[in-house]
Amino acid sequence: MSDDNQVSDEGNETFISHLIELRDRIIRAGASVIVIFFGLVYWAPDIFRLLSRPLTRNLPAGGKMIVTDVTGSFFVPMKVTMMVAFVIALPFVLYQAWAFIAPGLYKHEKKLVMPLVVSSYVLFLLGMVFAYFLVFPTIFHFMAHYNAPLGAQMNTDIDNYVSFVLTMFLAFGVTFEVPVVLVVLVRMGFVSIAKLKQMRPYAVVGAFIVAAVVTPPDMLSMMMLAVPLCLLYEFGIIAARLWAKNRPAEDADEADEAEESAS
Repeated sequence: MSDDNQVSDEGNETFISHLIELRDRIIRAGASVIVIFFGLVYWAPDIFRLLSRPLTRNLPAGGKMIVTDVTGSFFVPMKVTMMVAFVIALPFVLYQAWAFIAPGLYKHEKKLVMPLVVSSYVLFLLGMVFAYFLVFPTIFHFMAHYNAPLGAQMNTDIDNYVSFVLTMFLAFGVTFEVPVVLVVLVRMGFVSIAKLKQMRPYAVVGAFIVAAVVTPPDMLSMMMLAVPLCLLYEFGIIAARLWAKNRPAEDADEADEAEESAS
């Protein structure tokens, strides 16, 4: 009976220690974002102007950005700066998450996690860059010229603009994660490379449906998301095939680790 109580106490202590470690890592991740935010807050107006450049450069003569909320001119740049701080701190945030789960992973799984984390971060940034430099100027140029025949002047509220931009950043950043998702699905055995090739027509249709839902209602914007999605799907198949070539060695490592833990 005492042995059972001792095992129970050890289990409770382990659970509490994990909660404490999780709390500490969340605090470190949050602190990193806050520290970077306070380091950038002085340049918040400049950061907002940089974010709004794709729109301001395409506004027609007389068009401008407006503030419809009393506190909007203060809080909107702060919101943008916080977003930038989070993106900059994201590698450290992901490291804290990886460090928390790493002790429970096999050696070959640890080797897989870091490339996936790095590639996810890079692809997310590429999605944001693609939206900022290619998609936003195209959309705003189209909308500005579309409003002209209607006799409507394009004066955009800064809060609505930031909400639109953040939504598009998130949409393009997430959709650019397609290769990582495919590699993980193949790695977990949920789908084979042959099945991915068979699903190619459905993936193309799905890409256009997602683009139609996410982007504004014009054909050019939809194509600018749908085409990269199709290309990323093909890239994901190639990446999964390259990983499959290294699968036998990883399976051998997994078998060795299982034998060591059993012994």
